[in-house]
Amino acid sequence: MRLVIVSGLSGTGKTVALKQYEDLGYYCIDNIPLDLVQPLIDHAVSHPDPRYAQVAIGVDARANPAEIKKFPEALNALRAGGVDVHVLFLTADDAVILRRYNETRRKHPLSGPEVTLGEAIRLERRLLEPIAALADDLLDTSAMNLHDLRTAIHARHGAAGSGRLAVLLLSFGFKNGLPDGADFVFDVRNLPNPHWVPELRPLTGRDEAVARYLEAHADTGALLNDIGTFLRRWLPAFQAQDRSYITIALGCTGGQHRSVYLVEKLAQALKGQFAEIVVKHRELGGVGIHP
Repeated sequence: MRLVIVSGLSGTGKTVALKQYEDLGYYCIDNIPLDLVQPLIDHAVSHPDPRYAQVAIGVDARANPAEIKKFPEALNALRAGGVDVHVLFLTADDAVILRRYNETRRKHPLSGPEVTLGEAIRLERRLLEPIAALADDLLDTSAMNLHDLRTAIHARHGAAGSGRLAVLLLSFGFKNGLPDGADFVFDVRNLPNPHWVPELRPLTGRDEAVARYLEAHADTGALLNDIGTFLRRWLPAFQAQDRSYITIALGCTGGQHRSVYLVEKLAQALKGQFAEIVVKHRELGGVGIHP
């Protein structure tokens, strides 16, 4: 079991970090009392469930100060129990945190009528020192925007380029309109149309006879290779940009032969490179998953 403890100063991006871990497949709990972490682990161990294989919890200044002081003891107990624990602590310059709070107009958890925002930030820094001192990874977000922080978490998880991106390959017919939500649309109507071959007309791009017909034309292989090369080159870049899914649409006139054939071939070519390859033929009503 892997447990990531996300802590840090308010206004440094802890919520964004936890959300990123959730997108990476972690079961996330924010602001959990430290006294409940061990019971959570015991429950996860006694009730095997894939969702508990990776857990991320948020611990910060909203916790009881007495619990925070006992953080070293709680951390040692978890590791002694065989839990793979990683502590991530987010920090930033006081001036940056002040600016972020002034921009969002949110209330600092330790500020109040008797405590100014600047005092609350300094108080929180002292309060969380027991956690910061034991952090496996101290991440300064002073110069980061939301995208930078997500990318940093993604890189630390070691998942960049590992296939977390889910790809939907969609065939469609232009005569029925463009599909909604497509990130890329490729027009394959330049290929010979099996529709004009009487014995192929009732078949689809998944039938061997149609495949043989299309593969007999050099343009089919060339177009398939060009689209495949483009996707293999650029999809990892989208993955590194924190995308979890992307839709690639290929269209021919009726969405029955050429686009269907190419989508099936692309799914085979990309299989294993990403978290999930989903094939959908809009005009045929078929959906398939290629993990």
